[in-house]
Amino acid sequence: MQSLRFAIVCFALSLFLLLNACKAKENISKTIIVDQSGGGNFTKVQEAIDSIPSNNGLWTSIHVKAGEGSNVTLIQWGDFGSSSDSSTFKMYADNFVACDISFKNTHNHPLLLDVDHNVTWAPAALIQGDKASFHRCGFIGLQDTLADWQRRHYFVNCYIEGAVDFIWGGGQSIYQNCNINVTKSRIGSGNAYIAAQGRGTATDPSGFVFKDCVVFGTGPAFLGRAYGSYSRVVFYESHFDDIITPEGWDAWFSRGKEGTLTNSEVQCMGPGASMLNRVKWEKTLTVEALGQLVNLKSFINQESWIESQPIF
Repeated sequence: MQSLRFAIVCFALSLFLLLNACKAKENISKTIIVDQSGGGNFTKVQEAIDSIPSNNGLWTSIHVKAGEGSNVTLIQWGDFGSSSDSSTFKMYADNFVACDISFKNTHNHPLLLDVDHNVTWAPAALIQGDKASFHRCGFIGLQDTLADWQRRHYFVNCYIEGAVDFIWGGGQSIYQNCNINVTKSRIGSGNAYIAAQGRGTATDPSGFVFKDCVVFGTGPAFLGRAYGSYSRVVFYESHFDDIITPEGWDAWFSRGKEGTLTNSEVQCMGPGASMLNRVKWEKTLTVEALGQLVNLKSFINQESWIESQPIF
C-alpha cells in the first residue's frame, strides 16, 4: 500500500477490523473491501472506517486487499514530536480485532542524523479502546513504537520493533508468542528500553505481561523502566538473546521508591536471562500473584471477550 495515515475515531460499540487472511465467524454483519485498484468499496482505509456509523452495534469487517500477511500489508506515516498525536494509527473504539497487517512510523527509518530526523517520539500505533486484539501484526518504529495506552489488549504472534520505550503506556495487556526486536544500534550511545509501563496506583489493574516471547536484536537493553509509580511488567517463560543489561530494570520515575514496582522475570531462558546481577528490587512474585497475571482469563479476559471476537 502507499503511505497513508488513519485514525479510528468513530467510537463504535463493536468494530471488527479484519485484514487479509483472518477467517471470520458467522456473526460478521457486513464486510467492506478496500482496494487501491478500485475493485472494492473504497480505495482508502480511512474512507472505509468513516463509513461505519458512530452508533454501530454490529461486527463490521474491513478487508484490505493489499497482499497476504503483515510483511506485505503496511500502513505507514512519518510524523513525530508527540507521543500520542504523531501516531500513524490511532484506535479509540472498543471491541476491535486486527490481523496480518503492520503499522509503521517511518521517522528515523533509516535514521538520518539531522534536525528533522532526531530520535524522538514517533509512535506507529496508539491503542486506547477496550477489548482489542492483534493477531500476527507488526509494529515498527524507533521510540515509543507501540503506545499501549490504556484498557485491555491482547497481542498474539506479533512483531514489535524499536529502541526507546517502544512498548509503553498504561495498558492492561498480554503479549503472547511475540517477537521483540531491539534496535539499539540505531540510537548510538543512548540506552535502550523495551517496556515503559505506566501503572499509577496499587489498585490500578494495568500491566504488561510477556508470555513465551523472544527478545533479540542489538543491545544492551533494559527490559523496562518505570513510567508510573506502580509500574508492572512481567516476562514469563520468554527467551532473551545476549542483549539484556545485567541490571535488567531501571526505576526511572520511581527512583528511591522501587518497593512499589512490580518488575519480574519468571522461568525465562537464553543467554540474556541470567539473574545474577539484576537489580535488588526486582520482584519475586507469589505463585498466586503470578498465576493471576499470566492467566489470560484472570488478567484481561474476565468476560471471555477474546473468544467472542469474530476471528479464526
